[in-house]
Amino acid sequence: TALDAVTIVHGDFEDYETVYRALHEYEIETILHVGAQAIAPIANRAPLPTLRANVMGTAHVLEAARLTPTVRRVVVASSDKAYGPQPVLPYTEDAPLRGNHPYDVSKSCTDLIAQMYHNTFQLPVCVTRCGNLYGPGDLNFSRLIPDTIRRVLANEPPVIRSDGKFIRDYFFVRDAANAYLTLAEHMDRSEVVGHAFNFSTGNRFTVLDIVEKVLEAVGSTHAPVIQNEAKAEIHDQTLSSEKAKRVLGWEPAYTVEEGLAETVAWYRKYLAQARAPVVGAHAEALMS
Repeated sequence: TALDAVTIVHGDFEDYETVYRALHEYEIETILHVGAQAIAPIANRAPLPTLRANVMGTAHVLEAARLTPTVRRVVVASSDKAYGPQPVLPYTEDAPLRGNHPYDVSKSCTDLIAQMYHNTFQLPVCVTRCGNLYGPGDLNFSRLIPDTIRRVLANEPPVIRSDGKFIRDYFFVRDAANAYLTLAEHMDRSEVVGHAFNFSTGNRFTVLDIVEKVLEAVGSTHAPVIQNEAKAEIHDQTLSSEKAKRVLGWEPAYTVEEGLAETVAWYRKYLAQARAPVVGAHAEALMS
């Protein structure tokens, strides 16, 4: 498989020495820093580990990159959450970074640290700000879309933690991967390096809207259970990716319906395999 050509270095990006050694030993040229503690409710319960991972982890990666002569480009994953609440939607890249809650603040800091390394040390850095990612392979079932799919495939009603009216930008993982690679490929251009870019579909969905689209993709008629318990989260967020379109020529390739169809198909297969006995050829298929 393609993974056979990949060298995996086991470690933690909160461990500076491991990051430094990996970059030097393998003479890394391009870094896509996507590691983070990315779950807002976890950040609310335990802010310190989130800040260590997202703030100091980013500083470790960028400091190691600064001291690695082979590094030519670094793409740092910030988030739409870095903007915090804003009075105007959709967000554009010139909006101030003013996160209020633990996860949001950690991504504001991630973003500013990346900009600092470019402005002060001329490290070739770009920042991505994406909406809520979804797609095949996401096994964090505390997240809305994986949890909704798992519940309805088990013939259970989906659960919405908020009142269902929060607005979000849902972004398919294949579009995100293409966005990161497109940005990295353009970083030799002076009008790109050092800049932040929003990547999104530009669509606005309430939580209830996206749950209903998942129900349609699965073919379920369950009514969602609305708990109205979400706290310390931004109510409405959407992104403009006009800058990415204008400067990079990037546009999303998937509609939310297409992305959800592929995502639901993946979870059907994964969950069916996970429920079956893991023996012989089936075990190999589950790991592939």
